[in-house]
Amino acid sequence: MELILDGFLQALRLVASLDAEVMTVTLLSLKVSCSATLASLLFGIPTGTLLALAHFPGRRLVVSLINTGMGLPPVVVGLFVTIFLWRNGPLGFLEILYTPSAMVLAQTVIATPIVAGITIASIQNLPANLQLQVLALGATRTQMVRILVREARLPLLAAVMAGFGGVISEVGASIMVGGNIKGQTRVLTTATVMESGKGNFDVAIALSLILLLLSFGVNFLLTVIQQRERPR
Repeated sequence: MELILDGFLQALRLVASLDAEVMTVTLLSLKVSCSATLASLLFGIPTGTLLALAHFPGRRLVVSLINTGMGLPPVVVGLFVTIFLWRNGPLGFLEILYTPSAMVLAQTVIATPIVAGITIASIQNLPANLQLQVLALGATRTQMVRILVREARLPLLAAVMAGFGGVISEVGASIMVGGNIKGQTRVLTTATVMESGKGNFDVAIALSLILLLLSFGVNFLLTVIQQRERPR
């Protein structure tokens, strides 16, 4: 219990003093995870919408693969992204391994199936005749898709929260593709693992608390937006 209390006190000291290293790690965590979440939205929402509306042979298999991808182990993602970005790998020419860009790429792979899976469920949960009604009123198929996405905006905000939550808290892929390099690729999760491995549990607890506060702050903001737009 004393150890946990020390962690709380250490967290307060680090935040109150605006510790340079902690601020650097926190800002990098936010930058990487927000970038990955945005990228996953750009890929996941169109893909999920297409799969929710389209009918083609093998569609159920594709949807099943996406649903399976919602639970991808981060270390597996990290392994394959590392192989692809390795010097002799297919994407080795990019030379981004052990950089924040590689971390964004890995986290995007983790978050995209989450966003796509929730998007599929959100679009399919709309009234079955809404699509026909919109087309009957003279809308083009592109306009119809935009209307459906707009109508599903509240559950899609849940997709944003789920995607962000999935990447801000992951550690395996970040260590594998980022290397936990001080001042370059060290984020809150990897720093927590490092400090706990060194036996600095008070610092590890402090970093964990900062991570929780960061995650709560972003999700609270998104929740406020979601609840404000909720139909009454």
